Amino acid sequence: MERYRTRPAQYGPRRDRPGSPLPPQAGRGAGGGAVRQPGPQRRPAAVRRPAPVPAPVSGRLPNPRLTGLGGGLFCAVVMFLLGGLCDALFGASLTAYGVLFLPVCVLTAVWVRRGDLMTAPVLVPIAFAVGLLPLADGDDGVAGRLMGLVTALATQAGWLYAGTLITGLIVIVRRIRMVRLRRAARARAR
Repeated sequence: MERYRTRPAQYGPRRDRPGSPLPPQAGRGAGGGAVRQPGPQRRPAAVRRPAPVPAPVSGRLPNPRLTGLGGGLFCAVVMFLLGGLCDALFGASLTAYGVLFLPVCVLTAVWVRRGDLMTAPVLVPIAFAVGLLPLADGDDGVAGRLMGLVTALATQAGWLYAGTLITGLIVIVRRIRMVRLRRAARARAR
């Protein structure tokens, strides 16, 4: 006696089984295999996917929106890498590091999303200190490295203040624009 796979009761008895009391379903042969109908096979309309539309090429710069944590990570990692680069290429030049700090401040202030605008002026000085780690001169040991970091922060305070001021100004301008846009939208809604 042959054993057949059983189907749930909701589907009813199989019609294509040999010895079944029911006649086979239309389109099925005696062996239970599907009989292919002549003609082209078309995919149903719901399955068809539209062809991808190529993105327009523009000369615009990338415009990411970073959270407060993302902005802090971006700024700290970039400044650490720039500190290592200044150490390798410019002989630990703190002036070159300070000059490279300013564009990072601008990018951080521009790329932080609206809800986290006020975090940018706080993140920038922390990133400045993180980036000084590869540049800080000091004797062997943790205490010597820490003393070199404090000395570098003291001697490069002008760059630190300038970057923080630039970041603060950009954040204030963005905040004023955001408030004006909200007021204009509320006025239009009335």
